[in-house]
Amino acid sequence: MSDGNESGPEGLPTRRVVLALGAIAASTVVTIRPALAQTAGSVLNCEIPVPSPNAAGNYIAADGSLVPAGTQGAFPPLARPLKGEEVKNLLNNGLTPSGMDSQAAQAYAQYIRRLQAGMSGFTCYASLQMPR
Repeated sequence: MSDGNESGPEGLPTRRVVLALGAIAASTVVTIRPALAQTAGSVLNCEIPVPSPNAAGNYIAADGSLVPAGTQGAFPPLARPLKGEEVKNLLNNGLTPSGMDSQAAQAYAQYIRRLQAGMSGFTCYASLQMPR
C-alpha cells in the first residue's frame, strides 16, 4: 500500500512517521536525563585539597595565598580535601563546613578562588562554577 512516500495528503507526515519520531524523542530524554543527574552528582562529590599536594606543609593566609608554616595569622592546611558540595556552600552561601573555624573557612575560600588551570582541584572548582 505504501509507495515509499512518508507523507500523507497535503504533505503532512503520516501517523507512522509521527509515532516513530515520538519514540525517538522519548528514548533520548530517558537517556540524557540520568546522565545529567550523574554529572551533577559527581561534581558535588569532587574534591579540592587545600593546599594542593605539591604545596603541602604551607599555611593559607587570609587572602588565600600560600605562606610558610607557622606564619602569624595564617591557617594550617586541611587534613582532608573539601568535597564539591562543601565548596559550593562555602563559596555561594558562605556556609562554613562543620568543625571548621569561620575565619579559616574564608581563607580557604580565597585559596580556592585563586586556583588556576593545572593546579590540583581546579577542574572541580571550574565544574562548580558552571551554570546548571
